[in-house]
This record gives sequence, C-alpha cells and structure tokens, in this order.
Amino acid sequence: MTGAIDMEIQKYLPLLGNEEKKSLLGVIKSFLNLKNENSREEIDIEQYNKEIDAAMARIDNGEFTTQEDLEREMESW
Repeated sequence: MTGAIDMEIQKYLPLLGNEEKKSLLGVIKSFLNLKNENSREEIDIEQYNKEIDAAMARIDNGEFTTQEDLEREMESW
C-alpha cells in the first residue's frame, strides 16, 4: 500500500509549480515535526493521572460530544 501511495505522489509532483512544491514541502516538514514531537513526549504517572482527572472533570461538566452529535456533525462535512 505504501509503495502505491509513494508512486502516486511521484506522479503528481511534476505537475506542481515551484510555489506549490514549496508549500507542500512545508506541510511535509510540519507533519514530520509533529510526529517527532509526539514520539518524544513522555509523561510520568502523576501527569498522566492529572490529565485523566481533568478529562473526567470536563465530562462531569457536560463538556463532551456524544457519538450521535458527532455523526450529525459529520453529515455536514
């Protein structure tokens, strides 16, 4: 599957102008930076528990989206 995606990307690259290629290169670099940041992010158990507590508090305050609401929202995409 990855090979097919690589081939398709290579097929479209020559069709882009320099500005479009610069923009695409910026997007690729941005994706790689995010990936690197996320892979290096380690938290200890205390931070993990704080994040869970904060998430539970948001749920208790009604700050969440139900699956039904999300499905309705997705229909307008």
